[in-house]
Amino acid sequence: MVLGREGHLRERQILERAGEVLFSGLYANPNGYILHQVPEGHVGAYWRGGALLKTITSPGFHLKVPFITQFEPIQVTIQTDQVKDIPCGTKGGVMISFEKIEVVNRLKKEYVYETLLNYGVKYDKTWIYDKIHHEINQFCSAHTLQQVYIDMFDQIDEKMKEDLQADCTRYAPGVEIINVRVTKPTIPVSIKRNYEQMEEERTKVLIAMEKQRVAEKEAETQKKIALSEAEKNSQVSQVLMEQRLMEKESTRRQQEIENDMYLAREKSLADADFYRVMKEAEANRLKLTPQYLELRFIEAIANNSKIFFGDKVPGMIFDQRLIGNFLKEAKQNDDI
Repeated sequence: MVLGREGHLRERQILERAGEVLFSGLYANPNGYILHQVPEGHVGAYWRGGALLKTITSPGFHLKVPFITQFEPIQVTIQTDQVKDIPCGTKGGVMISFEKIEVVNRLKKEYVYETLLNYGVKYDKTWIYDKIHHEINQFCSAHTLQQVYIDMFDQIDEKMKEDLQADCTRYAPGVEIINVRVTKPTIPVSIKRNYEQMEEERTKVLIAMEKQRVAEKEAETQKKIALSEAEKNSQVSQVLMEQRLMEKESTRRQQEIENDMYLAREKSLADADFYRVMKEAEANRLKLTPQYLELRFIEAIANNSKIFFGDKVPGMIFDQRLIGNFLKEAKQNDDI
């Protein structure tokens, strides 16, 4: 088809009008940008005519067809979703409410297209926000208020994490649940007061138990000190006793040595005395001769200053004389 002059003018006007619209769209609508930016920690996802494109761009500047291609930055770093005001009823029928539950999660980059294709940009509403409501209600309906508020409260975080991750792994593998933080639920004021009183009583019991434990510890410490002191005294007594025994033993040995020395000395003296007596006896035996006896007799008579009166001299003098004569005769017989 060949256009005339008017046709060319008409085409030029259309192009200029399109350029003006395009230029104004750069500021009026982000989806009209020809040049757009993907922020760090995100990837770019694109829709054309409502259909999700498989093209996933990395952070930086990129180009797209205006008006036809829509762009959305998708976060692939760790993010925290806060689910607030979650009402639920316990097994006993008491209504409680969780003020806030935080879910730390991340969308894996390699699963961005699959996740958006199946669940859209608001995928976290399906698998985090709505899922938290469901799991909390399931947990509360299966447990009593005592279990939810006191006994099993420390287990709710881990259970929510496990339940969320199990369903995400099965249906949305690109969503990774990193951690779940659950705040203490809000319970009716009257019941809360009862729990506070119970906690006060429990605290008093714990304080009493702690005081008792401290007292027992002090008593045990005193006992150990007493045992240590007694053991020390016993050891000291044993050392002193051993010292006394050693002194006694030393004294005994010293006495034995002295006794041995005394016995040796006395024996030596006895032997010497015996030897002296024997030598004296032998000397006396050698001296016992008639001549010596007669000499001794004469000396005795000479030394005797007694005077006898009467007509008869005592026979003792003659007896001694006779003894001398007898010994003399005996000596002569021995010589023969």
